[in-house]
Amino acid sequence: MTAIDYLVLVGFMAWMLVIGAIFSLRVKNSSDMFTAGGQSPWWISGLSGFMTIFSAGTFVVWGGIAYRLGLVAVSILVVIGMSTLLVGATVAPRWHRMGITTPTEFLRIRFNEPVVQAYTWIGMVYRAIAMGVGLYALAVMLAVLVPLPEGTPFRDAQTGCLSVNWSIILWGAVVIIYTMAGGLWAVLMTDVIQCLILCLVVLLAVPLSIGAAGGVAQFWHQAPTGFFSPAAAEYTYTFLFLWFWIGFFRYAADWAFVQRYICVPTAKDARKVAYLMGGLYVVSPLFWMLPAMAYRTLVPDADPEQAYMLICHRVLPAGMLGIMVAAMFSATASMVSSLLNVFAGVFACDVYRPLIDPGASERRLVLVGRLATLIYGGLVVGIALSVPFLGGAEELVLVLITSLLGPLMLPTVWGVYSRHINHWAIWITLAVCGPVAIVAKFGPDLCARLHPGTPPAWLATAIEWLKANPRLVDVILGLLIPLGILIVVEGLSRLRGIDAGWQRMEAACNKRSAQPVAVVASRLPAQIVAASLAMLGIVMTVVTIYAANQRITLSVFSALLLLAAAGMAWHGFRRTASCPTKPPSDG
Repeated sequence: MTAIDYLVLVGFMAWMLVIGAIFSLRVKNSSDMFTAGGQSPWWISGLSGFMTIFSAGTFVVWGGIAYRLGLVAVSILVVIGMSTLLVGATVAPRWHRMGITTPTEFLRIRFNEPVVQAYTWIGMVYRAIAMGVGLYALAVMLAVLVPLPEGTPFRDAQTGCLSVNWSIILWGAVVIIYTMAGGLWAVLMTDVIQCLILCLVVLLAVPLSIGAAGGVAQFWHQAPTGFFSPAAAEYTYTFLFLWFWIGFFRYAADWAFVQRYICVPTAKDARKVAYLMGGLYVVSPLFWMLPAMAYRTLVPDADPEQAYMLICHRVLPAGMLGIMVAAMFSATASMVSSLLNVFAGVFACDVYRPLIDPGASERRLVLVGRLATLIYGGLVVGIALSVPFLGGAEELVLVLITSLLGPLMLPTVWGVYSRHINHWAIWITLAVCGPVAIVAKFGPDLCARLHPGTPPAWLATAIEWLKANPRLVDVILGLLIPLGILIVVEGLSRLRGIDAGWQRMEAACNKRSAQPVAVVASRLPAQIVAASLAMLGIVMTVVTIYAANQRITLSVFSALLLLAAAGMAWHGFRRTASCPTKPPSDG
């Protein structure tokens, strides 16, 4: 990396912290801390939700599939976008109409307190381990891209690069600090800035990668047979259809996305949030995956999981490596910061207030939320530092709890619509799906250990099928079995009439619709985005000046960034009429 790369990387980290400091001044109560006061512009929440779907694994895992199998990786991601569009048409506005502060508030109203605690602690354990593993993977991937001179405190003596442990601590500290200080406002705004940087790198890498592959025609002809088929190998059309519904239930019920639907002023805005997330996910995957696909024609025997990083390292000009490191950091940071904030909100509002201090003031809840962010973030960093010593135990826990995510999310969405099910629907679904998932995941290996010889024919056939269809097994465990259970429970629940939890939820919705909401059009987000675009444009201009080639392409990107900055500045600084107070739209 050059001096410009280091300057860009340090500047990016500093700007994230500045944004956290700016929005710390806006956090006056728990609503500001965890729902941005319900005043987030829909486009900010939509871009933040779009970034929350990302992690560095998007480019490692899906980039690896794109390198191996081609266009099917695009199909998998486009299906996610299509499912999110359906969420916008159905569930997203309903979440907003409830007037809740956290997703668990709905669980308390619709079901009961034990359900809230089960969801909270299962989710916190799973997400902490998942974020820790993700942060470790990010640190390993990025540490090798940051060589340091001898004698530097953070240097690994063996590799000559940034130490993985220090990488974890530095990246983790930046995310924890701005999330703790600025709450959801800081999370939303840093997500948008990170989205801009990620899109800049991805869009710049596409023409450079295709050019390195010899142009579109040569790339097309040199690609392997079936490389441009929308379905391939285990990713069949049946899998894609079922994957659509898994995506629907995830983005309809996952707390990080529910938070995006409830932090905007109106139900109509909540619908727009999901539409923006889904629309971007329908259009953008082709651009993300093309560089990895092009690299297949250049180096057919590379490590698939490193394909995206290798092609970017090969084609990006000097000075852009710092932006690429920032972009890869952004892909994971947006997910981590979102989850830190949502679980801090859940702990403060749904664990601390009802169970520890029912009379807690708003100022106390903000303090508890910040402390929860710090402690939970520290736990995530600790798990990331421990990954090399866990011996695969973290993967075992992830497999176990991942098997419960479908059985947890499906009843949530079902409860938004069904008048009849109660908390027993959740306990029955978990009681059936949990053991079935454990048997399906670990049964084959256990049978091999207990019965080293040849098992009975029926058992051998079942084990062979489970091993040959891992993706379909995941779909059956996470979607079809809980869906079947809920259909049966729904039928039985209709015999006893409308559930009291549904009546409580209707009362909450009616109370919300009767209360007028002051819609405040904040201009600060647009102003910060304008400043960020201007800084990116200046950086790109400097890179263009020092670039040895591809100056025309770089110049076009620089000009577009500066024009976008001017347009956003006009939007952010122009005089606007104050918005009247009005009731929320049912959009």
